[in-house]
Amino acid sequence: MFRIEAEVDNRRRDLLRSRLRDSNTEASPVLRALRGTPAEHELPLHLWALDETGTLAGGLVGHTWTTWLHITYLWVAEPHRDEGLGSRLLTRAEHIARTERACRGARLETWDFQAPRFYRRHGYRTVCAIPDYPPGLTEYTLIKPLG
Repeated sequence: MFRIEAEVDNRRRDLLRSRLRDSNTEASPVLRALRGTPAEHELPLHLWALDETGTLAGGLVGHTWTTWLHITYLWVAEPHRDEGLGSRLLTRAEHIARTERACRGARLETWDFQAPRFYRRHGYRTVCAIPDYPPGLTEYTLIKPLG
């Protein structure tokens, strides 16, 4: 007999994540070869674009893991859009991932109202589309080989 609880519990969340990572590492020859947990090989990659006053004009937040760059956030302030800043941030992140971290691919998620066309112009291709996530929107997963 089990009791199921629905409550936010960060201690249990961390324990569950640790146990899942241990199970995944044990089951995967690729992860076992890394010698350590996946989190130990995850390196943050943050880029910040500041205007002449030092105000945040845009940024990219992601991380690299094994041979992949994962872009979590890419944002440019409205007054600086259509100036190429987003392209510069993306290109710089890909360059760092490829040349300094030996990444061979990049991945990200975006919604249909955000920037799928922007990423496609930069060589990304859609590998997954989830319609109605959330209702009325489509979420896309895109990838790009980094060469």
